[in-house]
Amino acid sequence: MPVCMFRKKWIQLLTALCLLAVLFQYCVQKQLPEFNDPRGKAYAGSSNCMSCHAEVFTTYQANAHMHSSGPVSHESMRRYMAKGDNRFVYRSSLEVRIEEKENRYYQTAYDSGKAKASFPFDMAIGSGRKAQTFLYWYDATIYQLPISYSLVGQCWANSPNYPKDKARFDRSIPVGCFECHASYIERTGVMEQRGYRIDAFDKTRLIYGIDCERCHGPAAAHVAYQQDHPAEKTAKYIAAIKSLTNVQQMEACATCHSGLHEPLRSPFLFRPGNTLKDFYRADTGKFPASELDVHGNQYQLLMASKCFRASVTTMSCSTCHNPHRTERSNMEVYSVKCMNCHQPGSKHFCTLAAKAGATIVKNCIDCHMPSVPSRIISLEGAQHSNIANRVRSHLIGKYGMKESGQFSK
Repeated sequence: MPVCMFRKKWIQLLTALCLLAVLFQYCVQKQLPEFNDPRGKAYAGSSNCMSCHAEVFTTYQANAHMHSSGPVSHESMRRYMAKGDNRFVYRSSLEVRIEEKENRYYQTAYDSGKAKASFPFDMAIGSGRKAQTFLYWYDATIYQLPISYSLVGQCWANSPNYPKDKARFDRSIPVGCFECHASYIERTGVMEQRGYRIDAFDKTRLIYGIDCERCHGPAAAHVAYQQDHPAEKTAKYIAAIKSLTNVQQMEACATCHSGLHEPLRSPFLFRPGNTLKDFYRADTGKFPASELDVHGNQYQLLMASKCFRASVTTMSCSTCHNPHRTERSNMEVYSVKCMNCHQPGSKHFCTLAAKAGATIVKNCIDCHMPSVPSRIISLEGAQHSNIANRVRSHLIGKYGMKESGQFSK
């Protein structure tokens, strides 16, 4: 066969294969329903998980992750305002008041009795378990309001990172805050304002809270397949978390629970099985675990724990946490998991068992993982008194009685 004819047949074959590939892709895409998720066609949206995962979906609705951001709730605002003095006084002539106008809530700064600035409550950050801070939209940019609500102190307090003597409304919120407090927001640009970088967003392309696909990855193909094959019990086209290594499981959590790092890629793009080093620049600073703040550094604190180092191949975040349920107030649930390794009568059992009595099997946590005040996120309440924002330390260890609050006289 002449070379030119041979080459021509190969070209025809390759062309046919390309056409088949395009046709196959077209057919696959045609089979996928249009879910209209702002993250793209690969995403289905959490509501489409409910039909097959009703129990998990229902319990997760009460989870703190799901409520890490959201629209301002009228119910919570009325509850906060019913507590008493709805203002924060900076000095005798300057204060910020919480006001309700035309079914919306505002923070208004008054200087010597005259209103100087007033902006609405548009968004709440935080689940409302310990505190909530609030944001407002200004065109395509978003800013923090000057006062937050502390559920610990049952009062309004000066918002984190704002001065204690000035009522300011100008702290812009960058995309990094949403990368841990939301499932997605579309950044449309970056502006320079008085030497600061201000991120601009499309407010219509925002997904509040941490939804199913933020942890499990895009699910459109999975949902489409399972809807067409309801008898198929093996999950298709979705990452099975149990199939990941312990390190991979922990790094999925660490995208938000490993402190502040310089991003190399948007954490919104992180998928189960990805590695943390591909998304964040390595932290070259070497700090002892005792110096790490409890806010956001759970990953590093856990890895520094003797318990973790002794069981690095078997222990991950989900060893103790059920991410779909709210268990934080039930210390016995966590203590039972401790007992899997620290059996009564073994050399790993608590040496204070006799002193602790029945508490030893019901609450290991307050002794060995005490709640510690955060140095990074702090609130100033009335009369500028500090309201401790206590976070459970994930540095598992032996603490003094004063730190743990147990057995103290």
